Amino acid sequence: MIAITGAAGFIGSNLAHRLATEGHSLLLVDHELTPAKAENFIGLPRFAFSRHDHFLEDLAASRIKPDAIFHLGACSSTTETNWDYLFRNNVEYTRHLWEWCTAKRKPLLYASSAATYGDGSRGFDDRTPPRELKPLNLYGKSKNAFDIWALAEATTGEPTPPKWAGLKFFNVYGPRESHKGRMASVVHHTHRQVKATGEMKLFRSTDLQYDDGGQRRDFVFVGDCVNHLLWLWKNDAPNGVYNSGSGEARTFHDLARGVFTALGLPPRIGFIDMPRDLAGKYQNFTRAEMTKLRAAGCEIPATVLEDGVRETVRWLEGGTEVTHRAA
Repeated sequence: MIAITGAAGFIGSNLAHRLATEGHSLLLVDHELTPAKAENFIGLPRFAFSRHDHFLEDLAASRIKPDAIFHLGACSSTTETNWDYLFRNNVEYTRHLWEWCTAKRKPLLYASSAATYGDGSRGFDDRTPPRELKPLNLYGKSKNAFDIWALAEATTGEPTPPKWAGLKFFNVYGPRESHKGRMASVVHHTHRQVKATGEMKLFRSTDLQYDDGGQRRDFVFVGDCVNHLLWLWKNDAPNGVYNSGSGEARTFHDLARGVFTALGLPPRIGFIDMPRDLAGKYQNFTRAEMTKLRAAGCEIPATVLEDGVRETVRWLEGGTEVTHRAA
């Protein structure tokens, strides 16, 4: 049995569908399901469900013994301001899973984030010690805090899970993110706005180095993130923290134009001011350095942006299951 936390969420639900196609027995863990999140389970042949707090209790009482844990559950809001809440959800909860996997000698793969890199002044290289990074928001700080703790445990000789990896997911887009609301990808928002109004409004740039819509991000298709998770689980890679991105920086203009193209429409793109709660906390440039994962032996090519956007729009238009390269 494979346990996935955050299983009703974006990456978690896509991972669940992939593992189901491989015939694995699944224990899906999350908060109480909303109707929007429950839709992400449609098409799964069978699974067991556990509430996130009950999951910890059942592990501690040995009522369940998963063969591996994929920990993708977290508070992922980049505008959350309650540090105590973020620390409980994103640091302490992950430590509990780490300790269980260590004691039971089971693999743990968990979600870190590209938000740990902050403004990118130290680059986007997963070989940079997390203590040297300065995230721009408390969400990024919470993810970085666990990376620091995990690496300290490993380097000081403390017991660790036999196989573990933290994945720094960059700007992920794809199917099954409709529940995310404001935090959904620009692909999702562009599709919604174009269907409603015929145009897309991107944020104006607040940095003179970038034109409006010219801010550049590493947009990575969710199927590629699933590939990275499964490859690290199935292969003999060194334990540690890895980037999960495309390795390429593309503009928001590129992303929005891709949606219009997939819909067979001419692009109509305008601009709105950056929201105040994002000002000063917005990454104008990200690009994952993927050397570490490739050096470990993972040679799965990244999905080209236009191809991934087309697959996502196809899903949004009709709910057709997307195709992924197998890891």
